[in-house]
Amino acid sequence: MKGGVGKSTLCANLAWHFAGMRNWTRRVLVIDLDPQFNASQYILGVSRYQTDVMAACAPTVWDIFEQQSRAPGLRAANRSLTDSVQRIINFNGGGYVDMIPSQLELSFTLKNPSQKEHLLSNFVADIEDSYDLILVDCAPTESVLTTAAYLTADNILIPVKPEFLSTIGLPLIRQSLTDFERSYRKAVGVSGICFNMCADYAPEENQSKTEVRALSAAFGWHVFDEEMPFSRSFPKGAREGKPIFWTSYARSNVSAKVSAFCNAFGGQIGL
Repeated sequence: MKGGVGKSTLCANLAWHFAGMRNWTRRVLVIDLDPQFNASQYILGVSRYQTDVMAACAPTVWDIFEQQSRAPGLRAANRSLTDSVQRIINFNGGGYVDMIPSQLELSFTLKNPSQKEHLLSNFVADIEDSYDLILVDCAPTESVLTTAAYLTADNILIPVKPEFLSTIGLPLIRQSLTDFERSYRKAVGVSGICFNMCADYAPEENQSKTEVRALSAAFGWHVFDEEMPFSRSFPKGAREGKPIFWTSYARSNVSAKVSAFCNAFGGQIGL
């Protein structure tokens, strides 16, 4: 429920880690559920997004939500919705990353959301046996896209940037989950809180972390000891379409911290 906390960066690097790092080699699908499509550009790279999605008129997650409409601009009119799944990379050992990209027009779905919240989970149910892990990168605001994510997911991971007002989104997420479970009779777990974009600015960050830990304890939510660091190499990696461990000139200690968090998260969800 708060923008600018590094959701897309975290999601992308989790995907690459579990598919490609030694001792994991999982089959991973990333679903970009944000109309700003940052995860799509990060994972595909800006140039490949233009050629493989836009220029190729490939279906996106927007087509999944609008499959029962005739909105102009949809790409799946004469194609299968499964064409929205793009293979990003194959790793030695059998791991791979697939992606369902997003596009700006997904925002049009928010203007007419009726009877669309189940469409993503229905689609995923048909393909989920091909994956060990499915990651859904969400938009920061409550909408039909949030409901669609809850219907699709077993658990949510909450990234928190440790700064002033960082705790404001947590009660909103808790209320959102409560309202969803009451309406749809489905429980969605919280796999934990991830302190993201940590810059080691001790006075402010430490106070924020203390507040988040206290609130999370009251909610019964796990807080990871491992943290995701702040690094200028993340935007560089996004430009290159590469994970942190392949980004040019990325510091090894940054990659090590990312791997440590990913491993902890994998253990937490029983991956």
